[in-house]
Amino acid sequence: MGRTIAKAWLLAGTLDLLSAYVWAAIDGGDLAGILPTVASGPFGDKLPVGFAGAQILGLLVHFSIMLVMVTVYVVASRRIPALDRNWIIAGLLYGLVLWGVMYWIVLPARFEGYTGPSGAWPITKQLISHCLLVGLPIAWIARRERAA
Repeated sequence: MGRTIAKAWLLAGTLDLLSAYVWAAIDGGDLAGILPTVASGPFGDKLPVGFAGAQILGLLVHFSIMLVMVTVYVVASRRIPALDRNWIIAGLLYGLVLWGVMYWIVLPARFEGYTGPSGAWPITKQLISHCLLVGLPIAWIARRERAA
């Protein structure tokens, strides 16, 4: 199971992070601010590290969160065979759940005044990232590795 988690973790974590950079580039956002913003989640806005430290810390936070997301799904898929049988639907739904948790629970709890996602384009980008680039690859690898 550890090998399955590692593969899904690296793939989904990388795809999710790449999507953040692609969406930010398309929207003309601050690419250098992505990882420090991720790091600010658990560590606050005034990180006691320089630019490079904030980048590394953001990377560690991102992949730590992704490890939890992957582990939950892989463990669940071992206990609920329907997740493997219906991995496409399960992966898309898992991505939807992850999106809901992130944008309706985690971000409002961390950032005072955060009101949740709004607008068709921002929500579309978020759902593409969470459902197609996180949930689906996690479910695919979990099923593929179990079948092997």
